[in-house]
Amino acid sequence: MEILKKIINIIFNILIIIVLILIILSVYYIFQMKVQKKDNASIFGYAFFEVATGSMSGTIEIGDVVIVRNTKDVEENDIIVYKENDNYITHRLIKKQKDKYITRGDANNSEDAPIDKEQVYGIVEKVIPKVGVWKKVLFSKEVLILGVILVLIIGILISLKNKTEDKND
Repeated sequence: MEILKKIINIIFNILIIIVLILIILSVYYIFQMKVQKKDNASIFGYAFFEVATGSMSGTIEIGDVVIVRNTKDVEENDIIVYKENDNYITHRLIKKQKDKYITRGDANNSEDAPIDKEQVYGIVEKVIPKVGVWKKVLFSKEVLILGVILVLIIGILISLKNKTEDKND
């Protein structure tokens, strides 16, 4: 029974550390977006973008999240993210012509209008499928309320456990 308590304690401590790291990253993200007035946030030179259209369907689907390394050093056939007007677009670089780049979505039949090198945000390093679906589920009102209730119950149980242990000592 004592081993089980130690294992539960270790798991609980790991969960607390993970939650604290997520909170710190979230605060840093919010700081970049709200205080520094950036239109995207990056952590250690990487940013996350959720794909909103099917222009890269077959390679990247709607609701997938792409991890993008911030760089202007891109090559033909790289999947890049670039800014056009106020939107970030994820397409494949198909031609480099001096300072102009030509891109196209894998599911599109025609090339995009040429972009400048300065519009390039970076290269897609990793695609995380279906994150958009999980985000909608996890951040729904019902799940958030259940999460808060669960945290409160766990806090109360820990508090009661500590009081009981203090009385037994």
